[in-house]
Formats: sequence, structure tokens, C-alpha cells
Amino acid sequence: MKISALETFILHVPVTRAGIADSTHALTHWGVPGVMIHTDAGITGFGYTGTHAHLASDRLITSCISECYAPLLVGCDPRETRHLWNKLAHNPPLQWVGRGGISHLALAAVDVALWDIKAKAAQMPLWKLLGGSEEKKVEGYNTNGGWLNWSEQTLVDDCRRLIEEDGYRGVKMKVGHAEIRQDLRRVKAVRNAIGPDAKLMLDANGRWDLPTAQRFGQAAMEFDIFWFEEPIWYDDIAGHARLAASIETPIALGEQLYLLDHFKAFLDAGAVHYLQPDAVRLAGITEWLEVADLALAHRLPVVAHVGDMVHIHLPLSIAHPACGMLEYIPWLRDCFTEPVEVSDGFFVAPQEFGANTTLRPEALEKYGRK
Repeated sequence: MKISALETFILHVPVTRAGIADSTHALTHWGVPGVMIHTDAGITGFGYTGTHAHLASDRLITSCISECYAPLLVGCDPRETRHLWNKLAHNPPLQWVGRGGISHLALAAVDVALWDIKAKAAQMPLWKLLGGSEEKKVEGYNTNGGWLNWSEQTLVDDCRRLIEEDGYRGVKMKVGHAEIRQDLRRVKAVRNAIGPDAKLMLDANGRWDLPTAQRFGQAAMEFDIFWFEEPIWYDDIAGHARLAASIETPIALGEQLYLLDHFKAFLDAGAVHYLQPDAVRLAGITEWLEVADLALAHRLPVVAHVGDMVHIHLPLSIAHPACGMLEYIPWLRDCFTEPVEVSDGFFVAPQEFGANTTLRPEALEKYGRK
């Protein structure tokens, strides 16, 4: 089998909850710059990354795929995933212009598409190709609620609904107001609404400095917080280590870490407890698996960040032994030929061959941007 052509695309898909915001961003659409890799065997692989739907920067990603990576891939066997990853990641000219930015996101899309082809060629879902089993249950927690800009009553009502009616065993809410007392009131209200048995995660999206995060973290411990996510600036390894040593609540992070070495540095410093690697921010499935293996070697759990809006990370979570939970965000759900399903709080294993990334033609027509 040989790669015959690469075809890029950009989707801008409306988020499913109008008017959402965290401590640093507000969103109306999710961006999906990606690639379809065609083969002479008639198999097409779909891969993509995730953005905040800025068309100019999305075009930089697709341009990198078509102008930089495509010439290196046409004529290659797409099933040689690790070889091709190294060929693209360590290509000398490209290495000079980025090892963690646009070229890395472009490589993520390409790598996902290659794994999609590999699983389709083997006539298996990706989780089975990677050695996973349907016997494994991956617990879902809902991240499509708890937004910072919502009123306290809306926040409480939504989190209660997700637990009591939709069957989730955990929810994540955003924090990061200028005055931490406001966040503490909201956290207390949500905990009271969902009860003591449901998991409650908090996410500050890197908003606070270390002293603020320490004050908040110490005050919030009475609410039995499952983890405190991205409490301070993403790259501050020493700050996260000092915070981890000063509060009992575990630290979670990873969506803003783009390289295997970044995760290693946080692990070496004792600065993280729940690792949240994202295959569309790392350079695809190949590098995601390396990070998950690193976490497993440290006996720490992996709970993937779903910048892909869940589809890529579900088969990985089923297959990898470090994973037992996954966040659910349904923004892209209807774009795929096999939408992700959650039943009684657990994900349903996809059955289609491939990486669970095949897009419906209608989605390309409806949400495609030029």
C-alpha cells in the first residue's frame, strides 16, 4: 500500500452550549484543521487537530501539511507509522522552524490519519489494533458544563442535571475569577448540588499566580476536589511543584504541553499527578502513546484532554492501561460516521474500523471553510 495524495480541510463547528467562557477564552466555534490521506488501495485516513477556529492560523496548519509534509509522504507505506513520524518530526529543515507549534499540530493531524489507515487496513477498530478490549470500562466525566461566565444558578442546575439525569459520575467546572471568594462560593454550591459521591474537578486554565492558587487550593480542599487542573501558567514547572507540595488536592495538566520532554520535566519535578496528554497537541497518536507509557512507568494515571472533542482519545483510552477516565465534550459529535456514545456514565467502544475519525461528507460540506 502506498500514499497517493493528501487533501486538507478546515471545519469550524459551533459549540453546543452558546456563550461559553473559561478564565482566559470565550468560544463560539471549534476549529478542525485536518487531512485526508488517500492510498492506492482505496483506503482513506482522516486526521485533524483542534483550534479556537481562527481561520488564518488554521490555514497555516493545513499549508504546512500540504506544502511541507505531503512531498515527504507520497509514495510511502502509510502503515509504517513510527518510521514516518520520525521522518517528519526530525526532518532537518522543518525542525528549524518549529518543534512544538504549527508544524507539530500539522504532524498530529497527519499521524492520526496514518493510524486511521493502519487500523482500517487491519480491519479493526484502533483500540483493538492497540491491544485493547471491550471488557475495559472507561468512565466519562462531563466538561460541557460549569462554564465560568454562567450564573451560579445556571451552573448549579447544569451540574446537577449531568449527575442526576445524564448519569455522569463526575463533572468539571471552571474557576479563575479575580476574587477567589466568588469561585469558592460556586464550588460549594456545586458540591452541595451533586452530593458527596460525585467527582468534582476544577480547572483554572492557567489563570492564577502561585500565591493565589495556593490560597484557593487550601480553601477548596474541604469540598473534596478530585483534581485542580492548570492552576497556574502552563510552563511553570517549579511553581506547579511548589503548589503540589502545599495542598492535598492532586494537580492535573497536559493540554498545553506539546512534547514528550515537557511531560518528563513535570514528572521529574513531582509537579503533576494526573497527566492529560492530547494527541492533537502532541504530534499525534505516536507521541501520545509515548507519554502514556511514561506515565505508566511512574504509576500515574492518564486522563486525556480531548482537544479532538473525544473521538481520537476514546480508542486510546480503551487500549492503554494507564487510562480509566475520559472527559466528554460533544461539540464535534455529529461530524463523524460513528458518534461517541456514553451509557450509564461509561463510554461505549466504537465498532467501525479505524481510529474513530472518519468524517461524514455532510459535515465537510456544512462546516468546511476555505
